[in-house]
Amino acid sequence: MTSFMINEHVGRNVHEDWRYDSGCTFCRIIGKELPSAVLYETDEILAILDILPLRPGHTLVIPKVHIPHVTDLPENIAAAMGVAVSKVGKAVSEAMQNTALNIVCNQEYAQSVPHVHFHIIPAPQFEGSPRIDATQVVPRTRRELHQLEYEERSELDKDEGRDLAEKIRARL
Repeated sequence: MTSFMINEHVGRNVHEDWRYDSGCTFCRIIGKELPSAVLYETDEILAILDILPLRPGHTLVIPKVHIPHVTDLPENIAAAMGVAVSKVGKAVSEAMQNTALNIVCNQEYAQSVPHVHFHIIPAPQFEGSPRIDATQVVPRTRRELHQLEYEERSELDKDEGRDLAEKIRARL
């Protein structure tokens, strides 16, 4: 049954309703109506720096067609997203000198913009973690980690965003 359903989507055209939504922030960014720090772009995909990053290097990879659910992506767009996430993730990792990444795609739950997008977020590197000895780190609680992340979050500075975008683009 599942393979039959998947085969029905192979090679399908993108529905006209999915091409643009004037109320969608990402569609407006793709249409150049809103500014962004573009890192990577193809005919199908746009990768930009998040304007309210969890950490420096927080990047969004977005299909250029307006599709709210990752489960509705046509095969060619899903493939292009996979290529872009891998390529941009590598560039972010190199630019930030941090190979630890969170790569996340929300669907409805915690999805602030109803347009498919993947977050590429460098993992935190906290200074001064309490240590028992040179080889063992005392783990922080989940609440402590969330609090530290919240305290570190601030709006992306335009100049810092420009410089960071150049640094990441140089690795693509």
